Amino acid sequence: MNILLTGGAGFIGSHLVRRLLDRPEHQVINFDALRYSGNLANLESVQQHPRYRFVQGDICDQPLVESVIRDHQIDGVINCAAETHVDRSILDPGSFARTDVVGTGVLLEAARQAGVRRFLQVSTDEVYGSVETGTSSETDRLAPRSPYSASKAGGELLALSYWTTYQFPVVVTRGSNTYGSHQYPEKFIPLFVTNAIDAQLLPLYGDGRQCRDWLAVEDHCAGIEHAFLHGEPGTAYNIGGGNERENLTVAEMILDSLGQSKSLLRYVSDRPGHDRRYAVDCSRLRELGWKPVVSFADGLRETVRWYHEHESWWRPIKSGEFKRYYEEQYRRRLEEGTACGS
Repeated sequence: MNILLTGGAGFIGSHLVRRLLDRPEHQVINFDALRYSGNLANLESVQQHPRYRFVQGDICDQPLVESVIRDHQIDGVINCAAETHVDRSILDPGSFARTDVVGTGVLLEAARQAGVRRFLQVSTDEVYGSVETGTSSETDRLAPRSPYSASKAGGELLALSYWTTYQFPVVVTRGSNTYGSHQYPEKFIPLFVTNAIDAQLLPLYGDGRQCRDWLAVEDHCAGIEHAFLHGEPGTAYNIGGGNERENLTVAEMILDSLGQSKSLLRYVSDRPGHDRRYAVDCSRLRELGWKPVVSFADGLRETVRWYHEHESWWRPIKSGEFKRYYEEQYRRRLEEGTACGS
């Protein structure tokens, strides 16, 4: 296939670009706006690859999207482009609606008009909202509780409507909390790892007992690829790691792996509407032949090692726009926070 992968310079997208290029039958066109979390350094290893092309652009730019799909004779689209961080969505909800809903609509219509054979919308388990007990299945009601998760729910519902209305072959994936190398350091694990490397305080929201199902990025990308190639049109597929851990436990594992004291932990005021727990039932995708293979202990250990060995990747990021964001988000919280165990 000639695959248009949007958001391919980001965390999950860059891993997926490399995975798809490992298959000799694919050509990958990476379409990315290169906003704050898009980083071409994530793709240095493939920049000269004969089956890889990069186009800088916004998925809301309809003429550009249409020309890229037409000029590259695109067979399939994987939409990873998104605004993704809950805290940023609280500060600027409009940009999330623009990219995650309007941009998805532009992609869908351009792909439909061009006769694209396959379209996969990458979504999130956060569309289910907070799950106090049990697991979320794909037929459960969507109940997003943040501007981020609401925008992702809007985008995937629009995508699925294209199957119902036009019989356009759309598949949706809902991934759980993903971690690994090359993740922008505002996210929980890379933020705590890089702070711990520098012996800086780790801001833990609320009581730290929020529970997440952690999914290695390699397993997530394998799930996306599997659903893209084998999923039933008009169907959503959960992708989870089966590794439920509380945030406090993950923070302590990070500190232990780096030989740092738990005194670096600070309980800070919680984010508004913070979901308590996510957990997904992945039996639908497992029945297609996918399953996660990376244990959380091994995956976290490798992730910590990567950030420790690649300071040249993350230090420039944390000294730029991110530093201003971090100060706005955490400075007062840390000043008013309480030490672990106090």
